[in-house]
Amino acid sequence: MSETAAPPASKSEQAYAAVKARIVDGTYSPGYRLVLAKIAEDLGVSVVPVREAIRRLEAEGLVQFERNVGATVSGIDPTEYLYTMQTLSIVEGAATALSAPLIGAADIARARAVNEEMRECLQHFDPVRFTRLNQDFHSVLFEHCPNPHILDLVHRGWNRLASLRSSTFRFVPGRAHDSVDEHEALLRLIETGAAAEEIEKAARLHRSATLDAYLAQAPKSNAGSLSAQ
Repeated sequence: MSETAAPPASKSEQAYAAVKARIVDGTYSPGYRLVLAKIAEDLGVSVVPVREAIRRLEAEGLVQFERNVGATVSGIDPTEYLYTMQTLSIVEGAATALSAPLIGAADIARARAVNEEMRECLQHFDPVRFTRLNQDFHSVLFEHCPNPHILDLVHRGWNRLASLRSSTFRFVPGRAHDSVDEHEALLRLIETGAAAEEIEKAARLHRSATLDAYLAQAPKSNAGSLSAQ
């Protein structure tokens, strides 16, 4: 019995997916003006589905409307980024520590291969690709977490970062070099059977170091208000 093919996505859905993808990967950067007619022409659709897509993206906080300007890509909310990274450092650190005894040699080899790809990526730096590889690396380390509630919180944190379009490495590319080295240090801790507390601390510091690097380069007005929280 043949499977029934899924119905094709509506033009509105296609426009939504296309525009959101461009926002997430940085093609449409914060402040970018979204000209509906131009987007419609690029996608080969009318303005109507593009308008519907923009409204959905506005509801998600990815787009905002400015007087005399129109629709623009929203900037990254530094407060939301701070809270997300703080939370992720805690739950991902715990998930990594709980996963460690269940991580085998094949997992280590896979994570190390991804980290080598990240190292190669540093030669001609692509922050979007680097961020994608970074998530692949960390997934190997936390996906074995036996606590489903903690694992769910980790996934939510990563999804929230994606919705913030947070390729932090776009803003602090120098941090990428340190991140790769810290990955290798984490792998060595797991390989050698280090104590759970040591692994958790290393994973948390690794995450918080990225946050600190971002806050250090953020506009003073934002950095000051964030550091006070």
